[in-house]
Amino acid sequence: MTDSEFIQESGFHKGPLESEEYTQPVLADPLRRQNFHFNLPPELIAQQPLARRSDSRLLTLDGATGALDNRQFRELPELLRPGDLLVFNDTRVIPARLFGRKASGGRFELLVERLLDEQRALAQIRASKSPKPGGQLQFDAGFTAAVLGRHADLFEIRIEGDEAWLPLLERHGRLPLPPYITREPTPEDHERYQTVYARQPGAVAAPTAGLHFDPALLDRLAALGVERTFITLHVGAGTFQPLRVERVADHVMHAERIEINTAACEQIQTARERGGRIIAVGTTVTRALETATDDAGVLQPWKGETRIFIYPGYHFRCVDALITNFHLPESTLLMLVAAFAGPAEILRAYRHAVEQRYRFFSYGDAMFITRRINLSKAA
Repeated sequence: MTDSEFIQESGFHKGPLESEEYTQPVLADPLRRQNFHFNLPPELIAQQPLARRSDSRLLTLDGATGALDNRQFRELPELLRPGDLLVFNDTRVIPARLFGRKASGGRFELLVERLLDEQRALAQIRASKSPKPGGQLQFDAGFTAAVLGRHADLFEIRIEGDEAWLPLLERHGRLPLPPYITREPTPEDHERYQTVYARQPGAVAAPTAGLHFDPALLDRLAALGVERTFITLHVGAGTFQPLRVERVADHVMHAERIEINTAACEQIQTARERGGRIIAVGTTVTRALETATDDAGVLQPWKGETRIFIYPGYHFRCVDALITNFHLPESTLLMLVAAFAGPAEILRAYRHAVEQRYRFFSYGDAMFITRRINLSKAA
C-alpha cells in the first residue's frame, strides 16, 4: 500500500500545513483495524537473541522530514545530545507460567497476568474446559489455588495456605516467552529476556526496547551527558492480544500497573527546563508518562492502573522521542507508534524494514523515532 492509499483507505487526508517542512494528516473517524496491517515474512520474526544486546540494528525515522536511516543500535549516542533524558521501565519479568490439574483431573496451563496482592492473581487458564468459580487448581509443584471468579478472559485465583504468589513463581514458574517465539525457553532466556536494569518484579512480558542496552552502552551515554531515570509499568500478557473489533475507537485496553515517583517527575521537569528531550525507552514508558501527564504538560507522581489507548489522533504531552521494537500487525502498540510518527510514515518504515531484512518483535531490532507535530484529538 502506498502512503496515499493508506491515507485514503484509513480516513486520513492531507490537512493544513502546521509546518513548512511537513504536511500533517488529519484524522477522519472511523479508523479501522485493517488500516494497520502489514505483511511480514515469518522468517523475519526473531526466535533467538543476538550474541550481544547492542549488536541489533536501529532504523531511525525523523519526525520533521520523514527520512529513514539504517544504523546499528550501538550508534545510539550519535543520535542523542547532552541534557537529553532517557526514561527506562525497570519492571522485571516473573516466571509466570505454571502447569497442573483441575480437581476433575483435566490438565491446565496457567499464565499469571497480574498479581493483585500476595495471594491473589488474575490469570489466563488454558484447559479443555474452563474452571468454574469455587473450583480448585492443583499445581504440579505441589500447591493448590481456588478459583474466585472470572473477569472477561481472566480468572481471579487465590493461593491456599500461607504461601505467596511471587516466591512460588520464582521457585516453580517458567518464563513466559511471547507466543510468536515458537520454542521453549532456555537458561539463556532467563537473562536475555530481562533488561540489564530490571529490578521491580511483576511483568509477564519484557519491555523489549530496553533489551538492546548493555552496561557498556549505558556508560557511553552517561559519559556523553545523557541522563537517565526510571519508571515502572508491569507489562501484562494483554500486550499480545489482537484487536477483536473493526473500529479502533471501540477497543478497550487491558489494565496495567504503573508507578512514577516524585524523583522521576523532578528529573523530567529539570530536563525540560534545560532544553533536553524526554526520550521514552519503549511504548510502556510512553504509556506510563502520557497517563501521568495532564493537559498542561505537567507530569505528576502516579501509582495505580492505566488503560490508556494511544492511536492516531492522540495529542502527546510528554514524550519527544521514542526507542521501540517493531510491533505486531493490527496491534495497539503499532497504533501507538503510528500516532507518534504518522500512520503512513510508520507503514512506510515497516515496509522498508521488511525489504532490508530487519528482525522483528521481542528479540528483534529497534527504531529511534522523533515525534511529529501533535494531532489534535486525544484518545
